[in-house]
Amino acid sequence: MAEPRWARLLLLAGALLSLFTSVVTVKHGDFKRCDQSGFCKRNRDYADTAAAQGSSWASPYWVDVPSISVKDGSISATILKSIDGSNESVRLPLSISFLKSGAARIELDEEKRRKGEIELRHGRNIRKERYNEAAKWAIVGGLEPGKSQLIESEKDHTTVKYGPDGTYQANIFHKPFRIEFIRDGRVQVKFNGKGLMNIEHWRPKIEKKIEEKSEETGEGEEAKPSEAVAAENTVDESTWWEESFGGNTDSKPRGPESVALDISFPGYQHVYGIPEHAGPLSLKETRGGSGNYDQPYRLYNCDVFEYEMDSPMTLYGAIPFMQAHRKDSTVGVFWLNGAETWVDIIKAKRSSNPLSLGISSSVDTETHWISESGVLDVFVFLGPTPKDVLKTYSGLTGTQALPPQFALAYHQCRWNYVTDEDVKDVDRKFDKNSIPYDVIWLDIEYTEGKKYFTWDSQSFADPIGMQKQLAEHERKLVGIIDPHYKNEDGYHVSEGLKSKELAVKDKDDKIYQGWCWPGNSHWIDCFNPAARKWFSSLLDYASFKGSATNMWVWNDMNEPSVFNGPEMTMPKDNIFHDGWEHRDIHNINGMTFHNATIEALVARDKGARRPFALTRSFFAGSQRLSAMWTGDNLAEWSHLFASIPMVLAQNIAGYPFAGADVGGFFGNPTPELLTRWYQAGIFYPFFRAHAHIDTRRREPYLSSEPYKSIITKALRLRYSLLPVWYTAFWESYITGQPIVRPNFFIHPTDEKGFAVDDQLYIGSTGLLAKPVTKEGAETVDVYIADSETYYDYFDFTAFSGAGKTHTLAAPLDKITLLMQGGHIFPRKDRPRRSSSLMRWDPYTLIIVLDSAGNAEGDLFVDDGESFDFKDGAYIHRHFSFKSETMKLTSESTMIPQKKTNDFLKTMSKVGIEKLIVVGAPESWKDKSNVLVNVHGAKQQKSAGLSWHKAEGKKAAWAVVQNPGLGVGLSWDINFAGDV
Repeated sequence: MAEPRWARLLLLAGALLSLFTSVVTVKHGDFKRCDQSGFCKRNRDYADTAAAQGSSWASPYWVDVPSISVKDGSISATILKSIDGSNESVRLPLSISFLKSGAARIELDEEKRRKGEIELRHGRNIRKERYNEAAKWAIVGGLEPGKSQLIESEKDHTTVKYGPDGTYQANIFHKPFRIEFIRDGRVQVKFNGKGLMNIEHWRPKIEKKIEEKSEETGEGEEAKPSEAVAAENTVDESTWWEESFGGNTDSKPRGPESVALDISFPGYQHVYGIPEHAGPLSLKETRGGSGNYDQPYRLYNCDVFEYEMDSPMTLYGAIPFMQAHRKDSTVGVFWLNGAETWVDIIKAKRSSNPLSLGISSSVDTETHWISESGVLDVFVFLGPTPKDVLKTYSGLTGTQALPPQFALAYHQCRWNYVTDEDVKDVDRKFDKNSIPYDVIWLDIEYTEGKKYFTWDSQSFADPIGMQKQLAEHERKLVGIIDPHYKNEDGYHVSEGLKSKELAVKDKDDKIYQGWCWPGNSHWIDCFNPAARKWFSSLLDYASFKGSATNMWVWNDMNEPSVFNGPEMTMPKDNIFHDGWEHRDIHNINGMTFHNATIEALVARDKGARRPFALTRSFFAGSQRLSAMWTGDNLAEWSHLFASIPMVLAQNIAGYPFAGADVGGFFGNPTPELLTRWYQAGIFYPFFRAHAHIDTRRREPYLSSEPYKSIITKALRLRYSLLPVWYTAFWESYITGQPIVRPNFFIHPTDEKGFAVDDQLYIGSTGLLAKPVTKEGAETVDVYIADSETYYDYFDFTAFSGAGKTHTLAAPLDKITLLMQGGHIFPRKDRPRRSSSLMRWDPYTLIIVLDSAGNAEGDLFVDDGESFDFKDGAYIHRHFSFKSETMKLTSESTMIPQKKTNDFLKTMSKVGIEKLIVVGAPESWKDKSNVLVNVHGAKQQKSAGLSWHKAEGKKAAWAVVQNPGLGVGLSWDINFAGDV
């Protein structure tokens, strides 16, 4: 099908505009503000009315006390909503569940809609219920009921004890309805404490009548409306029944249906989470004022290219999970809703009693959550630590998938490598310049006419030969596959989509047509199980001709992005599987597509290998499936700076496999910026360089000196530390903890560091990185929270001083990486072309002693690609050094399973070639050997030790060479006494 002339002009204009990326920024007019979003404006106005009335404001929601019942750890009741000017009330079924994990779940529905007792406008064939299936996509566990005890149920309140040993308490107040969640005798979280709960119930549209002029009405006079009409006119219904934006009119067949609730955190000044936004880690206030935003944080997955910095504006993904933190306490809430959502934040100072001398005031963070549709479904986590909150949240939504090991290495991407020979040439030049990389990526131009599951027969005539060359050095290929498919006769994907009725429908129940990269397109509806099954068949090797076993998948544009749609996405009244509207499921949609991709990749390989996919759009639970990146950033210093808090926000929101395009997608970075970005990018869990089609080529080997050597050094550091990263991923997979961690997460009592978001810790290793993100900087300020000594990774210079900022030299060739005393971490020191070629290389252990002379750490090893680790085919060692015994020990932490012994045999020749002890005691200066004891061996042996004295601020250190230890063995090394 030929593209219309306007579409060709649109694409041409877009290409021309991209040449001026240094001056072009996001078009604000393409995306809504709260006052342009009807339901957001209504609820903000509702909050303003409540604030204006102050103590006289009364929330119209109250518990019907006779309806309260308690069963199996849950409370059921009916909340009644009073309607102004009427004796009628709306019945809202309430369920409060107290879970074994210590979480509490609050669900509120609308009885009339649950029963289907409403009328749909425009004769629509859609669901009448409020959307209640978000949990099917986000929740995978953690719903086991816990023990709870009804303490009292009085006329005005009901009290329940729950949680670990009954130490938590929920006070449910009946009229007006509100809940207080208590831990340690203190209210931690409040629901509806400000009375902003608002469930927009269904009501029929009543057409207003205009009274005809009577004979008594004179010329030019207006007829007076009836009292009923006058009363109705006091309510602004302008966005109840339809709403227009960007040339599209939303028909709203169910009328207004938003849900809103105020959630307060008394005594908490800092809140984090609700990604994705380009702003600081500690969330700002959103009601104006100096340094604050004047708009709520928005969660509505959109294709926002060239997004602006320091903004609550929506981006590509949404995780409606927030944590509140103060000294020694963390709590959290998870707002389980897939519709467009806005979150207002106010930080209110609560003054102390003036008679209470010496007691300072505190700050309450008050949040206001507003979603367009769906049920109200909220989880509450009472901590008390950041790890506890994230563990409980991950128990619900799942932990980070353990990816194949190559995915942790370096990815080289641009839009586009233009031919298969181009790909092979890039591959060869990496080798010629001795620069490691693992994956090369293909953007949309590899396809025939932008039709996915095809190859351009001229430019990519031999895709199998291309992938064969990559495989010779254990390298991989990733190709882009998006959810839109060109509406063209003879294109097997488009024809299958239509004939099998697996596409998204428009409001008239016809296959939806919109514009994206291929032109006129249809979109797959991956909420439909049949669509996911069909999609899986497309990725099969026999169907996707030219794909090989080392090819993986990149999902882009899956918000979904629609070039001619409102806000660059689909109309909200489009219809998805099972009759749900797009408005109900928008933020979940992208997740369904990368879920289908992962299912297809697993099926393609008959479950033999762990899949890899990258997604741009995501929701809570996406961490179980894929990696993500922060989208179309710019080659500017501000975007480099913002990438650190953005990646940290993903990590503490339970989705740690995150990264940003190294170098910036739009524009051409200066050599300095590109170099600094590589030095930062090596500390992203997902590490990929990417660039726009109109930018200059910038593969690392193209940089002039000294930039090329400095970038190569950074890449080799990433590869050397791959055992650290892989172990951190394993920990995240098992426990749900972040892979990179902000200061407050590591030091939850350090109030000075709660807003620090420009440095990060890697897993539990004590490695602290502080990337340089300012142009021309020759120094960098590192904040150290604790009293432990930190050491420069490269020369062992010592730094100490709790709660202080330390200025470190940071010339262009310097990477700022510190080691916190008390940790042991593994690395591999032999440079290779790719990570898979490092598999049989020996390990080096770095032992960084703390002030007491102790250290500990872990190492995880498996085959790096299969699911055999689930049957015990892995090694997990815990290392510890004790000053009391002067012994370093290696102990297994696992229980042997059916594949454990076979895996240990395959790893029997992989050993530890070196031990480096930082902060080595002076008592070792005359030692030349240590005693090595392999458990189960017939005799002990010795290994050589060399001790190096401290010089200036540089710590003393020692090296044990060739101790002759297998990585899978239990052993100890005695550093005390003579051998």
